Amino acid sequence: MLGSAAQNVIALTDSILLYRLSEHDFAAIGISGVFYLTIAAIGYGFSKGGQIIIARRMGEQNFDGIRRTFYDMLIFEFILAFFMFIFIKYISPYLFQYFVESPIVLQKCKEYLDARSYGIFFSYLGVALISTYTGIAKTWFVMIDTIFLAVVNYVLCNGLIFGKWGMPSLGIAGAGYASSIAEMLAFILFILFMIYDESAKKLKLFKVVKPEWEETKNLIELSLPIVAQSVVGLGSWFVFFGFIDNLGERALSITNMVRMIYLCLSIPCWGFSSGINTIVSNLIGQEKYNLVIPSINKTIMLCLIITFIISMPIILFPAIIMPYVLGNSGQISILLYATPTIHLLALILIFFIIGGIYFNGMAGTGATLNGLFLQLFSAIAYILMVYYIVNLQRTSVELAWTAEILYWFIMIVFTMKYMLSKKWIHLKV
Repeated sequence: MLGSAAQNVIALTDSILLYRLSEHDFAAIGISGVFYLTIAAIGYGFSKGGQIIIARRMGEQNFDGIRRTFYDMLIFEFILAFFMFIFIKYISPYLFQYFVESPIVLQKCKEYLDARSYGIFFSYLGVALISTYTGIAKTWFVMIDTIFLAVVNYVLCNGLIFGKWGMPSLGIAGAGYASSIAEMLAFILFILFMIYDESAKKLKLFKVVKPEWEETKNLIELSLPIVAQSVVGLGSWFVFFGFIDNLGERALSITNMVRMIYLCLSIPCWGFSSGINTIVSNLIGQEKYNLVIPSINKTIMLCLIITFIISMPIILFPAIIMPYVLGNSGQISILLYATPTIHLLALILIFFIIGGIYFNGMAGTGATLNGLFLQLFSAIAYILMVYYIVNLQRTSVELAWTAEILYWFIMIVFTMKYMLSKKWIHLKV
């Protein structure tokens, strides 16, 4: 759960601490944080393709194939990181001018992304390591590394945002630098672990292999639709924030508050979704097709139980619980305005869990192109609904968030229809 939500953990930490700084900073981290998550999702998408292949090879006990896929991922992630660094640092400031109306919020978005851009290399290479270990179902160190990432990020954010412990006070830029440094240190720690890890020695992960075009082509064909899915999914959320900005800075702050809580409560689903990728692909590798659907359904039930044990106190009593997390910074009015939408998260989470796990189960079969078309259709419906509610009707933030239910409802209907058809049995990965 933690490993698959590493970027969410960083985004949460940055948001909570900037909430204590000012409403402008909190509004800025909302839209710039979603933008960075969208960029990070591109690297995550390629690693997901690698994870599915590695899990399949693990089911087949093909260790050479695991090692080859591992190096293909690393090479691709590094190349991608280079181009994304250029995009974030030099192109995104011009893009934001079309989405953000407030000059103050726009400037703060630029400051954050400029500092945050350096972490993209370690983010992309790091998810390649995480996906490899998730693919072989050895995830305990992924958890430790993510906890290390979260702790370091929290300490550095406190120091560089507020100028504590002799560090310079950099405001929102400090959050960007802190997160980038934390990702670098977490990546180094993971490499040190691999040097002594028995699984890495058994798979000979440090024995560099010559890439084979067929394997590389297979990774690209499987991963590209997942990358596009991630961009479409999180990109539509970025557009959502752009629409909400038209309702004013207060509406943007409220939406960021709800997004922050939503990210936190969705961490179990991200973890179970990543797990079902591996389970489904591994079962197919063992030709145990009859266990795929029951595994998905059991995963959904487990995720629903865990999520609602964690989330119900927060959803029902946000005004009591959240101040302990956010601190009494004088920004409590944002939380009070956001309370009706926070209550709505109870319904959104049900649709999100069912849709997210079935969708990732479908990805585990190798049907990533089907997933792309489905996500594109769902995202278009989502954006059109948000545009109608916000730009045409100029109604509330709470009503705009109901579009999330429509998005996941469409995903559930078509994903379940595909999985029950059993067409995926004949797919090759």
